[in-house]
Amino acid sequence: MKSLQILFLVLAIMLLAITTTALSAATPSSDDDQEPSLAYQDDDDDTLTTSLRGVSRFLASRRTRVNAVKATCDKYPRVCRAKGSTGRDCCKKKCVNVRTDKLNCGKCGRKCKYSEICCKGECVNPMYNKKHCGGCNSKCGKKGSYCVYGMCSYA
Repeated sequence: MKSLQILFLVLAIMLLAITTTALSAATPSSDDDQEPSLAYQDDDDDTLTTSLRGVSRFLASRRTRVNAVKATCDKYPRVCRAKGSTGRDCCKKKCVNVRTDKLNCGKCGRKCKYSEICCKGECVNPMYNKKHCGGCNSKCGKKGSYCVYGMCSYA
């Protein structure tokens, strides 16, 4: 009877130790005063881990979140100027290039029509525009030439 009580006590202590280490690993630290590093991945989906290293089977069935700092450009505008960033401007908490982005052409929220692309911050139709014939900055060079179907002086 005494050995059974000791066994239950040891199991309870082990269970308590496992849950406290798992909870301390799963909760993010609250260092709001520190600015996150500028090298980060700008993914919309949350990063999850399924690694079994250092985790019991009981906790392995549950997917835990990786403690990653999500740096958004509305709080940290310098994030958009970091190397590897998608753009230098911040629109709706995302870094974009307003000179080329079709959903934010020239300024945040200005969308180009279906047949248009964004060239130098302006929505243009590359099928008929002489300055952007077939793509951005593709000029029809000859005098009197015209742009049809994205080609200069189409016969």
